[in-house]
Amino acid sequence: MSRKQQLLRRHRRNKRVGLLLALVVLVSLGVGVAWWLPLVLAVLGWIAHEAWFADHLFYSPRDDYQYSFPPFTQQPKVHLKAGRLRLDEGVILDDGATLILALRIKSTWLGRFIDPLVELSGGERDLQTFERGVNGLRYLNLSEQSPALSRGELRLRGRHCRLLGEPTLWSFTPPPVQHQRVMVIAPHADDAELAAYGLYSQADEAWIVTLTAGEIEAGHYRKMGLDSVEAARLKGRLRAWDSIAVPRWAGVPEAHCVQLGYFCLQLAAMQAAPSQPQGSREAGLSDTRLFRQLNPFALPGDDDGAPTWNNLLADLRELLLRARPEVIVLPHPTLDPHPDHLCAHHAVLQALEGLDWQPTTLLGYANHLHDNDRWPMGDAGAGIALPPYFDPARPMHPVSLPLVLSGQRDKAMALGMMHDLQPRAPFKRRLRRGIQRLLAGRTGSAYGENEFFRKAVRRHELFWRL
Repeated sequence: MSRKQQLLRRHRRNKRVGLLLALVVLVSLGVGVAWWLPLVLAVLGWIAHEAWFADHLFYSPRDDYQYSFPPFTQQPKVHLKAGRLRLDEGVILDDGATLILALRIKSTWLGRFIDPLVELSGGERDLQTFERGVNGLRYLNLSEQSPALSRGELRLRGRHCRLLGEPTLWSFTPPPVQHQRVMVIAPHADDAELAAYGLYSQADEAWIVTLTAGEIEAGHYRKMGLDSVEAARLKGRLRAWDSIAVPRWAGVPEAHCVQLGYFCLQLAAMQAAPSQPQGSREAGLSDTRLFRQLNPFALPGDDDGAPTWNNLLADLRELLLRARPEVIVLPHPTLDPHPDHLCAHHAVLQALEGLDWQPTTLLGYANHLHDNDRWPMGDAGAGIALPPYFDPARPMHPVSLPLVLSGQRDKAMALGMMHDLQPRAPFKRRLRRGIQRLLAGRTGSAYGENEFFRKAVRRHELFWRL
């Protein structure tokens, strides 16, 4: 069981215990008073839970984030006075550097009910949002603010929070990742777009390699009258199509879009027994070739269609030698807990072993987190602050790339073409969002209902140099 699954199980167990205790209290209140009082209190308690306590947050908002950065990372001296952030005299910032500002943020009482955020003004206006009830060290992303900061015009203002103490600034020299030959490794269709649409749409040459068909959890298609096997196969075929077709929106040639057709949530089993085929959990298939029919050329795994780890490695080696990417973008091995994402990372590193061609840069991304399902917090179009992180023994090297408004819109349209992001959310989730809109001031995304339209369409794309 993954750490994320363990945290979810513990969260649900604690919630059940809390509900049982609340029920006991309500029943005791109902003895000797109006019979309807416990019912009213139960409804009010449920509304309060949905408005303010339904987030999956597996740490205290009072915990400090615990980042460490590589040795010799530049630390330009800055001071925050009367809301204005100033560099020391004579400090010059590198063009295009990723700028990360650490400071303490403490929510006001209202910030326990409405998301606290820091407003950046004087340059590129931005809003970066943090946990309700925050009271600890956090890391703002100032990567677009270098001109305003150099002029001494950058202002920081807390909404529903206060900014405390003396801040610390880090400046990370940008690696040469734009206008390169880029290969994005996507465990599932839409992972490449969620993480790196802006990067790969600006690349001199881009390749999109999707490892799995993503065929499971096909309940939306069963509603159309299909049985579970038919629904899973239809979903897999649609997502295979998406993985080939949607990158064309960004100008990626069809010849550079490849779907490997392995089966969702089976990569870990494949890795554990490299020569043993692992069939689909729901599609009744043990042959990957149904989902590889749109590929522009044959790969080693097409010989027998066996869903094995050895075939996956052979496919990846063939693609790496054919594309010779200078930059590989792949899931981060510690930030992103999805088992297919972790296995995708390991497969690429294993495939690179002993190859004549090696990339100059590896960039990690995180489309999911262990500790906070809502990250990046805040609204679509806003900036991305650093995520929660509590392992100072492992230095992290952030790389923030800007995405202008026109690029954000194109990214949103690419996500809208993905079939997996199109179905409506369950009624309970839509009701929760309505309650949070009314009571907690949260808004959705104008681009689409799925939560990824809010989380992924931002003014930055955030990566980690590996």
